[in-house]
Amino acid sequence: MLFNSIDFALFFPLVFLLYWGIFNRSLRWSNGFLLISSYVFYGWWDWRFLFLIAFSSLIDYFVGQGVFRARTQVQRKFLLAVSLTVNLGLLGVFKYYNFFIENLTEAFRLFGHPLEMSSLQIILPVGISFYTFQTLSYTIDVYRNEIKPTQDIIEFFAFVSFFPQLVAGPIERARELLPQFGVKREFNYAVAVDGMRQILFGLFKKMVIADNCAVLANDIFNNYELYSGSTLLLGAIFFAFQIYGDFSGYSDIALGTASLLGFRLSRNFAYPYFSRDVAEFWRRWHISLTSWFRDYVYIPLGGSRGGKWMAARNTFIIFLVSGFWHGPNWTFLAWGGLNALFFLPLLLTGKNRQHRGVVDEGSLLPSPMNAAKIVFTFFLITFSWVFFRAENIQQALDIIKKIISSSLFELPHWGRMSIREMAVIGFIPVFLALEWHGRSWAHALENFGSQWPRPARWLGYAAMIFTIFFLTGEEQEFIYFQF
Repeated sequence: MLFNSIDFALFFPLVFLLYWGIFNRSLRWSNGFLLISSYVFYGWWDWRFLFLIAFSSLIDYFVGQGVFRARTQVQRKFLLAVSLTVNLGLLGVFKYYNFFIENLTEAFRLFGHPLEMSSLQIILPVGISFYTFQTLSYTIDVYRNEIKPTQDIIEFFAFVSFFPQLVAGPIERARELLPQFGVKREFNYAVAVDGMRQILFGLFKKMVIADNCAVLANDIFNNYELYSGSTLLLGAIFFAFQIYGDFSGYSDIALGTASLLGFRLSRNFAYPYFSRDVAEFWRRWHISLTSWFRDYVYIPLGGSRGGKWMAARNTFIIFLVSGFWHGPNWTFLAWGGLNALFFLPLLLTGKNRQHRGVVDEGSLLPSPMNAAKIVFTFFLITFSWVFFRAENIQQALDIIKKIISSSLFELPHWGRMSIREMAVIGFIPVFLALEWHGRSWAHALENFGSQWPRPARWLGYAAMIFTIFFLTGEEQEFIYFQF
């Protein structure tokens, strides 16, 4: 069930009315209703997926109880190992098994020893990487004595499967989201209105920016042999806006939907394309995953405690693991490694934390120096997106070879554009202007038009709704659903 589908447009208002009108009178009833709603939402793709998420939830619920009650450290470590083995094992089988089998058989073939191993014909469950990391955060935090396990199994199952953020994040920590299921929620009109604004802007980013850029990017990447370096660079830029509009748009809708139900989710994006270096970009992009790897992988590896070279080693590991988390393809590992290479000079020179505040806060335009840094960082990130988007390493290298050739200086051309495509290209600067104007806010429409007369403010919302209806692109599944 996509957020931008008719199904969800019917599903969520019904859930909202029943939740606040009937089930919110009792905490246990409201949590039970959210659990049922979340399972309906998730089962809409394939009801068989429900067995996996239920099994994972059941294992970690009892592991949490067992870790808390265990009398020896050996017992605690054993139970944590059970959780890690089950969750990462399921993730490994469904997401990475075929990748390893195919590469293993290819390696044996190259050495003259053909190996007969068959791949599995299985469907990757939607969002398995997200809810696996979310439920693992619970057992790890219980093991670390940072939280106490919940005694309410309905509460825990609802936490793991909470539908606004179930399939593409944010990846919530148990210590942040789980306690919200333990208190009665009260409807807050101001929070609900802000949630509606965030949903509106998320739909704009997804349906107008991302889905239209997808059409252009797909055409260029799918026919890259036909195009010049300048056109391929433009295709990479379109993909940069596609993936940002798609993923941050999903996160906006998730946060807005959750707030309408009385929940507060973690911020996942903080205007990353206004970053002044790659380190700042990674503090602003997919924040919940970056912080997850920091807390559960980077710091346990030693973090920066062993000096800069240990920090560099651990950083490289984190980027490679992050790349592999995205999918079983060498292109994702290359993407992660490339970002590590961009990041390491900043780390080794001690400049990885120099840009932590809002860029040129209070200024109408960025300073010339910051503008240059933003553009340079954007093109570094866009360069790495080529590997992320390419089907394989060879395709990525072919595209980059063309981009750095003399054809980069030719005028871009990929055939006749439709009026809608031209309009969307014109909307990208408008989108950037909205984001720049709201870069100090939690989302770009948080205080949009707050000083305007109400009719003018509503006219702005109506214009955005009109744009969504009349300039929406071909429906595309959210990119991160595949992860």
